[in-house]
Amino acid sequence: MIREHFEAGQTAVTIIAEQEYMSIAKGAVFEARSQIISKIARDPFFRTTYDPYEASEDDGHIVKRMCTASVPANVGPMAAVAGAIAEHVVQRMKDAGARYAIVDNGGDIAMICDRTVHIGLYADVGGRRLSLRIPPTDDIVGICSSSASVGPSVSFGRSDISTVISSDVALADACATALGNVIDGRNGIEGHLEMICNIDNITGCLAYCDGMLGICGDVPEIVSCEENDHIITKILFG
Repeated sequence: MIREHFEAGQTAVTIIAEQEYMSIAKGAVFEARSQIISKIARDPFFRTTYDPYEASEDDGHIVKRMCTASVPANVGPMAAVAGAIAEHVVQRMKDAGARYAIVDNGGDIAMICDRTVHIGLYADVGGRRLSLRIPPTDDIVGICSSSASVGPSVSFGRSDISTVISSDVALADACATALGNVIDGRNGIEGHLEMICNIDNITGCLAYCDGMLGICGDVPEIVSCEENDHIITKILFG
């Protein structure tokens, strides 16, 4: 098993898989980006809108998944771009026979795993670093996060981290953005979490803001972990 950082344009991913699947993963990144770049060239509004967007018949399946995810989350389709790409890459590796593959696209993670895996949450929660203990699964799992205090993504809220779990990784990404947008303090966190959990195909979610950690739905076991900020995925060569 190897870990490799890979960049293509504005996409920076960390891929963890067997060596034989690395070329497949990188090719899948280019496939996904090609569809998205083509769509933006046809309609630049697709890239900038913060509102749900309806896909066209001639759009590729990556773009269609982003558009579909934007509707229940009530966000723009680009809010789902990282999750959609990560899911596509893992699906390509899975189709090729991989049983263990993790793609971290700037904090939006798609994975399959034949063993227990710990996924760290990039936030200080009460002075501790926490991780999710993910049990073995044959199905793709999405763990996507948004933050107002970490990373370059736009967030209209104040949460240190808002994380959503779903088998639909594009949807998890869009909903993580939506959750982060509405949390502006510790008051109301419970209601915001319930709102996201009531969306079809959302498994669970959590958020941390103003010293309060809120959890809703079926969230994996949360355990303490060591700080490993050096492995956080970010653009290194752009």
